[in-house]
Amino acid sequence: MTQKLLLRPAEVAETLGLGRTRVYALIGAGEIPSIRIGGSVRVPLDSLREWVTARAAEGATATLGR
Repeated sequence: MTQKLLLRPAEVAETLGLGRTRVYALIGAGEIPSIRIGGSVRVPLDSLREWVTARAAEGATATLGR
């Protein structure tokens, strides 16, 4: 099975263990990198991995609003 290159916000939420509303807020704020395809918002899997790695390196728990 081929791994998806682009994830829907709901898939990002499930992957990160966050709520869908929180993911949309992070996307809207430009925190999580995303692209638009027509009316759809998608998050590139590689960009999401890089984003998580960068947050972990920064120790940025506070960035997620905790």
